[in-house]
Amino acid sequence: MKRELDDIFKAYIVQLIIDKKTEQALESLSRFYEIRPPEIVVGTIKGKRRTVYAVYVQRECKIYCINSEIFYNPFIIMHEFYHHLRTTAGVHKGSEKHANMYARGFIDSYKTILNEIGQKDENL
Repeated sequence: MKRELDDIFKAYIVQLIIDKKTEQALESLSRFYEIRPPEIVVGTIKGKRRTVYAVYVQRECKIYCINSEIFYNPFIIMHEFYHHLRTTAGVHKGSEKHANMYARGFIDSYKTILNEIGQKDENL
């Protein structure tokens, strides 16, 4: 049976990242999917230093963020987590389009919940 994330959980994950609790967000998501969480660090890898904000390295099970600003960017973190999720499931790491759609789903849920409680976040 395929498990689905609900808007409240997605919004919670986004809020954790905004609150600078990125590792906790990844641990919570990984528990939900019953997979090992990826490691996440600020740093770069050879060949990707100037071309991307973040990258998931499958052989290391690690997300590299170019700086601390990216480390706390929910869209980029969720995009890279999608690649971790796909590779952990034993399938291709997934297209950039699908990773973007996955991340956008979290941001949209966050905005929906904010609207429901009467708040706005102009940064997302």
